[in-house]
Amino acid sequence: MALELEGKIIRKLMVQKGTSARGEWAKQEFVIEFQEGNFPSQACFSVWGEDKLKELDKYQLGDKVKVSFNISSREYNNKWYTDLRAWRIETETPQQQDMPPQAPPPAVADEPLSEDDLPF
Repeated sequence: MALELEGKIIRKLMVQKGTSARGEWAKQEFVIEFQEGNFPSQACFSVWGEDKLKELDKYQLGDKVKVSFNISSREYNNKWYTDLRAWRIETETPQQQDMPPQAPPPAVADEPLSEDDLPF
């Protein structure tokens, strides 16, 4: 299941590296703040692999982004851990349909109206 969330990057955590049975790995977590109802909420995402770390490095604190991610959970010692794994990060851009249509400005007459110009 792929989901998307738009918000502002408020924190980038340190890069974590290690070695597993599959080889070396690298991950970094980052937090975005998003509006949910009347109050701001926060979510912590992770990116895995050098290519994703480079992609995240392009963004600074305060940048507005759209994050595409998957949710996964796993059990370890009778406790459950949930991971929001980002697979794409994009600059947030307002969509045209979200913006209200703009009315043309009212016409301004160069000369004052006379009684003959009135429509009634």
